[in-house]
Amino acid sequence: MNRRTSSLVIEVLRQTNRENPADAVLKRVLRGGDVKVDPVLACEVAEVVHAYYRWFGWLNPEYPLAQRVVYAAKLQEDFNANPLAIADTHLQPRTVPQWVWSEMNITIAWLRALQSPAKLWLRCRPGKRAEVAEKLGDCDLPEEPADALIYRGAKDLFHTSGFRAGDFEVQDVNSQRVGLICDPQPGETWWDACAGEGGKTMVLSGLMKNKGLIWTSDRAEWRLKKLKQRAARLGVFNYRSVIWDGGAKPPTKTKFDGVLLDAPCSGLGTWKRNPQARWTTTPQDIAELAELQMKLLKHAAPSVKPGGKLVYAVCTLPRKETTELATRFERNVPGFERLEAPGTRNGFLLPELTGGNGMFVAVWRRKKEATKPVTAEAAAKS
Repeated sequence: MNRRTSSLVIEVLRQTNRENPADAVLKRVLRGGDVKVDPVLACEVAEVVHAYYRWFGWLNPEYPLAQRVVYAAKLQEDFNANPLAIADTHLQPRTVPQWVWSEMNITIAWLRALQSPAKLWLRCRPGKRAEVAEKLGDCDLPEEPADALIYRGAKDLFHTSGFRAGDFEVQDVNSQRVGLICDPQPGETWWDACAGEGGKTMVLSGLMKNKGLIWTSDRAEWRLKKLKQRAARLGVFNYRSVIWDGGAKPPTKTKFDGVLLDAPCSGLGTWKRNPQARWTTTPQDIAELAELQMKLLKHAAPSVKPGGKLVYAVCTLPRKETTELATRFERNVPGFERLEAPGTRNGFLLPELTGGNGMFVAVWRRKKEATKPVTAEAAAKS
């Protein structure tokens, strides 16, 4: 690691905290300054910053920051060359905070997956994957999903002609899989209830062949403006966006063939590509977000038409936000039957198996027959 790299890494680390996440600081330091950083150098700086947080549990805070950075980079280099160089007994107490062990089922395979650099996944316009891979170079073509690529190069993808033309976008593979699990059909009407900047909206539209209608909503207007820009670049036009604050009043009286609730979550599933969050997330975050998720599910469920689907997705893994929450929903909201989430392991998309973010997906179908309301007493007993 040369002096320039080390200097930039230390500048980023000194500005990073819970309120200023590493990814945001990296963007500001590497792209927002007066002097633009070369893409190859920017990739190196980002990787060393992420290595620092992956190996944070191994670092002695009494040592100078520069020394800790060098040690973390060396640990990452050794692990990349031979993952078994770090024994299981060393991974267990240091890779994640101890409180995480009581919140989810932890395996050595997951801990090892967290210590590897995250892959950069792309989603290509249908039929464009081979062309995109050839133009970009440095790409791996996984067997599935059919439109996914893994990019291994150092180009600034956002300035390539293929990105500007809408031939591909950067999107985690498991985010792509959530759209495939929804399985929307051309001509249907869907609601992407927490659409954010529209990543999954774009997948849904592609599967629907730009036919039918997708209502997209978010509580932040700026995210919906980003969605509009994204849709224009990708040629997506079968959507309508609207503000929704998550309250009991839906953005439209329409009843949907499908509702996707990609809910706000604690993000433990992103800890592979966002290792700093391991040391800023708290158990209180998980408890508070589980209550928000339940509220959003209850408010979104009535908009599903009889026979339609409700899909709940979160990029996190704790029981309170995944399996326990799905069970709570079933006990408290009558009239929905659980369906299989294809391609998952009991609803989970795990980084050690897929190479992407960890996610949980639950799918329900709204029953067509009338259902007796569940009383509070009955729900408590079930």
